[in-house]
Amino acid sequence: MTVPGIAYTELYVEDAHKYAARLRDDWGFSLSEPARTAPGTTQVVAHQGSARVLVTSAVESEHQVAAWVRRHGDGVAVIALRHTDRVAAAAAAERALNAGGGCLDGAGTVSGFGDLAVRFTGPEDLLPEGELPGEGALLSLDHVAVVVPGGQLAGSVDWAVRGLGFREVFREYVEVGDQAMDSRVVQSPCGTVTFTLLEPDTSRAAGQIDGFLEAHGGAGVQHLAYATGSITAAVRELAARGVAFLSTPGAYYEALESRLGPTAIPVAELRDTHVLVDRDHGGELFQIFARSTHPRRTFFLELVERRGAGSFGTANIKALYEAVERERATADS
Repeated sequence: MTVPGIAYTELYVEDAHKYAARLRDDWGFSLSEPARTAPGTTQVVAHQGSARVLVTSAVESEHQVAAWVRRHGDGVAVIALRHTDRVAAAAAAERALNAGGGCLDGAGTVSGFGDLAVRFTGPEDLLPEGELPGEGALLSLDHVAVVVPGGQLAGSVDWAVRGLGFREVFREYVEVGDQAMDSRVVQSPCGTVTFTLLEPDTSRAAGQIDGFLEAHGGAGVQHLAYATGSITAAVRELAARGVAFLSTPGAYYEALESRLGPTAIPVAELRDTHVLVDRDHGGELFQIFARSTHPRRTFFLELVERRGAGSFGTANIKALYEAVERERATADS
């Protein structure tokens, strides 16, 4: 089974128009009305490059979208996987159900990781093709990071492999001080869809992964990572729009050359924009994390630029963990 890619992510929010306006004003997305709207909802489509975000809010408080938002706050509720045709999408949904997923509707939506659902779609798009992206624009959705409760990581990976036809491509146990977490990465056969699955080590001190699960109310998407052709240009452009990114201590850049040697983006430019870098056998991966603007501090966005790197190295995942810890410490001080 081949998954050509992610058709869109669907966010359930309190106010679709208000949330979509923030994606437009802060992150440079363009907005359009969907060809059809789900009953009882208000929906807006935000698009940039090949990335599509369907923003959905409920008209009535009794609607299931409103109930989801009360449980979790605004966040990613559905990941829609695009297949070659409707027959392939239906077969993929059946496979996911047989592997233990729960049927949420008769239109190919299956419960996957807690209240995070997976929808199996045909090749049809929500929108016509968008405008050509500029240098600092977001090009595509690089990966989705999902946090699951302690003890559920192995089962989640198993469901992704048996139910979605993915393969595991990376695993890492990350320790930061007295906290720790397990991370395992699963990917579609053609490499176009990547889920990073995270689980806290409950035998260690509680950390930001535990905090996410408590504040979010169970498993869910911690962040979406968007690929850009020039991460430093994107950071400068988005910062000018008002997006706040996590800062990186100067000591990180002082040790960078001795750790990695020369990098494709000069260290001075990385330091100026607070961008992190890691390297694998294929090349370099540059990344930065935006500060969460979620009232529960449970969801944020990431920017990545890949220059040959195709995997997720130890330094990347540990950098994410440490970056979020720094943000929490700053907020609590």
